[in-house]
Amino acid sequence: MAVLASQAPIFYKEKGYTEFSNYLNSSKPSIIFVLVDSNTHNNCLNIFLQKLETDVVIEVIEMEAGEEHKNIETCSGIWETLSELGADRKSLILNLGGGVVTDLGGFVASTFKRGISYINIPTSLLAMVDASVGGKCGVDLGNLKNQIGVINQPEMVLIDSNYLTTLPANEMRSGLAEILKHGLIANEAYWEKAINLEALTLEDLDDLIIESIEIKSKIVKEDPTEINIRKTLNYGHTLGHAIESYFLTNPTKTTLLHGEAIAAGMIMATHLSYMICGFPEKKLKDITKKLNELFPKINLLKEDYEIVLDLLKFDKKNSHGNINFVLLKDIGQAKLDVIVPNTKLIEAMNYYLKN
Repeated sequence: MAVLASQAPIFYKEKGYTEFSNYLNSSKPSIIFVLVDSNTHNNCLNIFLQKLETDVVIEVIEMEAGEEHKNIETCSGIWETLSELGADRKSLILNLGGGVVTDLGGFVASTFKRGISYINIPTSLLAMVDASVGGKCGVDLGNLKNQIGVINQPEMVLIDSNYLTTLPANEMRSGLAEILKHGLIANEAYWEKAINLEALTLEDLDDLIIESIEIKSKIVKEDPTEINIRKTLNYGHTLGHAIESYFLTNPTKTTLLHGEAIAAGMIMATHLSYMICGFPEKKLKDITKKLNELFPKINLLKEDYEIVLDLLKFDKKNSHGNINFVLLKDIGQAKLDVIVPNTKLIEAMNYYLKN
């Protein structure tokens, strides 16, 4: 079964490994480079290599794990390693890891020798339902999320939920935030299905993962370069990314997982939707309650507001000096490019702290 995300096919489990072997046989790469971080090197690489049937030379490149290493310095190190190991235009990069590895690895591949082929093999729930799909790849600029990058599709995405058995519970929750976001922007039935998972077993997750990817893939196929509907995928991310960036570099704060920041951002965005777009109050309360049950309350203080608001000006959806939000009139009914005054943003942050 394949789902098209613009030009990149997405394959699941054993079918994925078969298609992957077929791809290697037809494309005949000169060298295969497997990019891992220290976590996936230890937990996932051997599982993957046992599935890899090829006579092509394989080189493993390891980067350090963590969002703080998703930067141009890490890219420089990998570009130099590729060069030293004889990478050419016919080489192939396999990104085996979470969102940091797939984002950064895609960017490295898209820019080395003006672009070589890459394939994403996501190993975290977040990467499976979000980061690995859609062709967005790039790095952070200091503490500013995803400021440098390109949209360039992989050759394919291989989804195997067996890798999720290596994930700690907080990383699973982090990925669940993006699944829930897809429910809020797409349809209420999917939101209800996702939010009522009492236990995150792999069997429960497989169907949710596939449906979540289908939601994102349909949007990406319709709007690959984020001119219109693809902006809905940023729901909760405007404030969420600003908070995540602030917590990343502030020594008094504990670094947040992406999903933890986005869950807080979604509560704030839903409150903005209630104030500005008439989003139903009962659903706001239900969403707030559910997200607060699933995700730990982040340590946001009123004295942090000014810095967070200042970081909003770096959001990639902005244009002409305006900070543009994606809001909802109801679940599955988005309103794009909504300009929100600071007074409303402060109200939304106050709502999050009080509820």
